[in-house]
Amino acid sequence: MLAAIFVVEIGDVSRFPGPRQLCSWAGLTPRHRESDTTVHRGHITKQGSRLVRWAAVEAVARQRGATPIRAHHHRVAERRGKAIGRVAGARKLLTLVYYGLRDGEIRCLAETG
Repeated sequence: MLAAIFVVEIGDVSRFPGPRQLCSWAGLTPRHRESDTTVHRGHITKQGSRLVRWAAVEAVARQRGATPIRAHHHRVAERRGKAIGRVAGARKLLTLVYYGLRDGEIRCLAETG
């Protein structure tokens, strides 16, 4: 179900130059305000598709078993907290979704042999 949400909401992935732009479009990137020597970094922007943002965070929260995204989520959560860990995992998931939609496969998860 979540994969269908990604495909329908994102549509033509070629409109994004890279996975960072997809994550930004989904509103999963941290806010960054800068003026001269003062830098303010804040919470995620929450701009863009609310449904894609929800689906990505929900997919990370519901993962079972040992996956690279789950390991990343727990690594970040140990240092920064559970919510920030989930958002970091959601960004990593959206990066894989970008490459999966662009190439038709996700090489880092492909069986070798």
